[in-house]
Amino acid sequence: MRRIFDASEGLEAKMKKYGRRNISLLTIAPTGTTSMMAQTSSGIEPVFMASYKRRRKVNPNDKATNIAFVDEVGDSWEEFVVFHHKFETWLTANGYDIKEVKQYNEEQLNNLIAKSPYHGAMANDVDWVQKVRMQGAVQKWVDHSISVTVNVPNDAKEELIGHIYEEAWKSGCKGMTVYRDGSRSGVLISNTDEKEEVNEEFKETLAPPRPDVLEASIIRFQNNKEKWVAVVGILKGRPYEIFSGKAEDFFVANYVEEASIVKSKTEKGKTRYDLEYEDKDGYMQVYRGLSRTFDKEYWNYAKLISGILRHGMPLPFVVDVVSSLSFETETINTWKTGIVRALKKFIPDGAKAAKAQKCPECGSEGLVYKEGCLCCNDCGYSKCG
Repeated sequence: MRRIFDASEGLEAKMKKYGRRNISLLTIAPTGTTSMMAQTSSGIEPVFMASYKRRRKVNPNDKATNIAFVDEVGDSWEEFVVFHHKFETWLTANGYDIKEVKQYNEEQLNNLIAKSPYHGAMANDVDWVQKVRMQGAVQKWVDHSISVTVNVPNDAKEELIGHIYEEAWKSGCKGMTVYRDGSRSGVLISNTDEKEEVNEEFKETLAPPRPDVLEASIIRFQNNKEKWVAVVGILKGRPYEIFSGKAEDFFVANYVEEASIVKSKTEKGKTRYDLEYEDKDGYMQVYRGLSRTFDKEYWNYAKLISGILRHGMPLPFVVDVVSSLSFETETINTWKTGIVRALKKFIPDGAKAAKAQKCPECGSEGLVYKEGCLCCNDCGYSKCG
């Protein structure tokens, strides 16, 4: 306030005589989303990205939507490319068709941005410490805090974050926000981001979206005295989801071991899973309504297991989690054993056990998976035989 009084002759006398209407004279509020809505500049903030993707929550039953992502709580999101409005102005001025550019692949788009005025001048390109010093220079004349975000890359170290905050204090800033790329799930993501966002401390992930068709493996096992079946959906070589139920309700021939799980919508907008497979004569057969085949209780257990599979938990840990589940009903415990066997099939040879287990024969900690069985590299012990 003293600096403002020195710069504005008579202001101090007026305040003493008439008082103040507001608690402060100046503030700089968050303007990121607001500037996008108003199609204006975002003030002293650089453009975050010239091109990015936004996610919009949608009704999964709406046939007009294109669901690209389902989050950990089951909400469906549509994903679409957005250009900064001034980048669009530059595109138009240089003869580019905006709709056509939005269909560019990552390399083409990056090459185009490199030709634009935004190249090297976006949020992640700006020197982080210099940006803090700039905020300090502006803060000198703002009696409230300033909403500015310092954007740092995903691999930023703790020391850099500490240096930024210390520099903010030295520069006279009243507040400081640091955002490390990928540290929080949100609706705005880089075009170069994959569907998975990782928090380095907790390894939080977002499951990759499910394609309409997944290859599947059919595994049969005994649940108590009954014959049961597990259908494991596979994405990029590892289990993505699992369905399970009684074999007597699963009208697919015993010789079928490979198939495809097709996800579709019913006329009422509900999700349905069908099984497609090739019979002995080479004809494609469709078993419709895979979900209605199985008991609801087991369906729900399998759904929970599918959740941790989709989020990338290493298979030895998934097996350990399922093995440690506690049920009062003996039948469910037997079912659990069958699911564990089904999942072990996909653990690559050489993978270590989830816990530092010791070999019961020689006491070594060299237990690894071989063809789905825990084996000891030192003495040759195998849990399966």
